[in-house]
Amino acid sequence: MAYKIDSSKCCACGSCTGECPVGAISEGDTYSINPDDCISCGACADVCPVEAISEE
Repeated sequence: MAYKIDSSKCCACGSCTGECPVGAISEGDTYSINPDDCISCGACADVCPVEAISEE
């Protein structure tokens, strides 16, 4: 199951992008995860300082 980013919590700090081994996270005002590319490893969720990332 892919992970998702709660846009109401995301502070666009960039912590997650460097942790994603497949580059599934897109940057912007808030970040998003492409569910087709996500391998559900959870690395992004582990480093999110505001707990904005969870499994779908």
